[in-house]
Amino acid sequence: MTADRAGVVVVGAGIAGVACASELARAGIPVEVRERARVTGGRMASKRFDGRPADLGAAYFTVDDPDFAAVVAGWQAAGLAREWTDTLVAYGPRGRERVIGPVRWAAPRGLRSLVEHLAAEVAVTHDRLVMTVEPGPRVDGRGAEAVVLAMPGPQAALLLDPALAEATRAVAAQRWSSALTGVLRFPSRRWADFRGAFVNDHPVLSLVCDDGDRRGDGAPVLVAHTTPEFAAGHLRQPTAARPEIEQAVRDLLGLPEPAEATHVHRWTYARPAGTVAGAATHHLDADGIGLAGDAFGRPRVQSAWRSGRDLGRALAARLG
Repeated sequence: MTADRAGVVVVGAGIAGVACASELARAGIPVEVRERARVTGGRMASKRFDGRPADLGAAYFTVDDPDFAAVVAGWQAAGLAREWTDTLVAYGPRGRERVIGPVRWAAPRGLRSLVEHLAAEVAVTHDRLVMTVEPGPRVDGRGAEAVVLAMPGPQAALLLDPALAEATRAVAAQRWSSALTGVLRFPSRRWADFRGAFVNDHPVLSLVCDDGDRRGDGAPVLVAHTTPEFAAGHLRQPTAARPEIEQAVRDLLGLPEPAEATHVHRWTYARPAGTVAGAATHHLDADGIGLAGDAFGRPRVQSAWRSGRDLGRALAARLG
């Protein structure tokens, strides 16, 4: 790596970008991560309210890949991840029903702490907005051995020079849906035990989680995720959706008192609306452009990690 040429540049410090960079670093490939936000984490975002974290993006994660299980075991040993529950409830036309599935994992310090732990040995530059990725490849005019765009396809499309035809076609194939996340803080816990609830056929809500139960501290905090349709009508002014989100949650759970405070976070690209065709877990083309994320698998934390890991290995094999 020279003053006028970088090694591999990874744009995006979510779990896919960090997993990719970590794999490259372990292989001895020079790599730098650039993140436009002030913190690492991407859609595994957490925000502190009165010193307490609440998850704004992914609600939990599940594990069925042996390699990812080894990563999770490391998080668990460090006190960063905990088994949460295998039982949620679902609200729908038949009322409230129990839903038993795989074990959902949570993070006492917020899911962002897991990505930060994974990035411990990777150089991440925050508040670094990348403007263009051009043939060469070149990032904002500087040459690189390869460039990884670890972000939703519509965001990657804004950076790519049209001459990078393969990558441009790959991001154009992605479809994404939006969501709003509401963090509702109450004076006390006044709801029946439910851990988390899928909400079916609702005009506002898709998922509500008991964040005090999820985090293990019993705090009177609920986190609600909206439907894509509701979010689409509030992307310009997400804070205006606070009354409707709070009322929907109170109606669903029969809560007699209002929340003390409600914070709303906008996700223009919350989750892939369908996966990219083909069996590949990532994209890597002859131009040296790589794409990674959960658009290449099920919309899961595990899928994003595996996508980044596999792309990092493929780049290490090419460049090593």
